[in-house]
Amino acid sequence: MSLSPGPSDGARQLSLFGVEAHDPTPADLAGLLAGTGEVVRMGGTARVSIVVDAAWRVHVLAAELAVRGLAATWEAATVEGHLAVRTSYTSALAPLATAWLRSGSKRPPAGFFLSGPRLRMWVAGAGRPDTSGYVLRLGEADEACWDAVGAALAGVGLAAALLGPRAGGPAYRITGRRRLARLAELVGERPAPAPQADWPV
Repeated sequence: MSLSPGPSDGARQLSLFGVEAHDPTPADLAGLLAGTGEVVRMGGTARVSIVVDAAWRVHVLAAELAVRGLAATWEAATVEGHLAVRTSYTSALAPLATAWLRSGSKRPPAGFFLSGPRLRMWVAGAGRPDTSGYVLRLGEADEACWDAVGAALAGVGLAAALLGPRAGGPAYRITGRRRLARLAELVGERPAPAPQADWPV
């Protein structure tokens, strides 16, 4: 099923690393790969996909993909009501796949970093608040990625605690007023489909 972008609301202060400081590009989908997203290659093209737990994420991701010139489709993924969002195969994502795939496995490239747009994608796909802070989920089979992703979070002032599966993870939990304010600054305004309670503030 095809999707179209929706409006957003609110405004935030301009940040050097925030969404307002960068033009959106397909490389921003690295934020999905830092979390639970996957990338696959086919010839000279690639596709990014992610399974999400709420319909609002589908609409936000569709809008984010559209402004990057990427078409999105979605379908039911599990009996638990999860939904799969996928881009089309496109050469625009081939560099991302080349950077992230090592012998068929997902790995952050050397020098991997996070920016506002990349964090915005991660929040839209796999972020949620909890009683202690804000949680960014990680891929269950991506343990080899976790250290590099954690270092990239720290690199933008978001040092976070790694939660293992027994603690409700795998995920990184960001805590503390300053770091949570930093996260909200970086990811920018809340998209209209996102519930106020689920977006960083």
